[in-house]
Amino acid sequence: MTERQKKILYAIIEEYAELATPVGSVTLAKLFDCSSATIRAEMVRLEQMGYIMQPHTSAGRIPTDAGYRLYVNSLQENLENEPKKEALEEHAQGDRTTRALATRIQAQTRADYAIRTAVDSLVELTGNLGLATIGDQLYISGFGGLFAQPEFIQNAQVQAVGKLLDNIKPWLQEVQPNEAINVYIGSENPIGKASNVSLIISRFHSPYSDSSYIGVLGPTRQSYKRVMSLVRHAGLMLEEVLYDE
Repeated sequence: MTERQKKILYAIIEEYAELATPVGSVTLAKLFDCSSATIRAEMVRLEQMGYIMQPHTSAGRIPTDAGYRLYVNSLQENLENEPKKEALEEHAQGDRTTRALATRIQAQTRADYAIRTAVDSLVELTGNLGLATIGDQLYISGFGGLFAQPEFIQNAQVQAVGKLLDNIKPWLQEVQPNEAINVYIGSENPIGKASNVSLIISRFHSPYSDSSYIGVLGPTRQSYKRVMSLVRHAGLMLEEVLYDE
């Protein structure tokens, strides 16, 4: 893949996350200051490689799970290589949403309140469903926002999401994601493969459990860069608060 093809793929992913409609060559030509014909030729190559698809004739393109995976891998590498101290410093100096997340979590003096606040804040800031596990407890919030997304107008998709959530805790205990941030995209989810959702989750250290996680579940079409950063920082802030109790 050429550098230009990679940039076009990433632009399609980011535009689709924002607009929820297939992205056409005219839109991309404006972003890259080149002709629509040039963009169309590159889009054909990306489609042949399996990174984008055309949902119906005469439409623009949308990312495939493989396209999302390539994009997420580049984001994940940056987050995992970031030392914890630097990540927390970046959070303190970050944008308004990350600072708000930190302030809300740090204001809590009880573990259960801190965890619920972290989950509820992620729901509010991302529009996804938020969840956390600590010991035998599972916190979930945000069903209304998740199912209001255009991806879930079909009953079968809602049922697939329900199946995934019914099995989320035993699955996490079995898989035990241990990276700074873990992302399971669409069909990569071993449960609910047809649910068209991505699970973005971070493991955090806790004095109450060796397997503590916080994350969000949302459509594959989302702003991964922003959401992954928020989930990562939510986990870091919970570590600080829970060990300072």
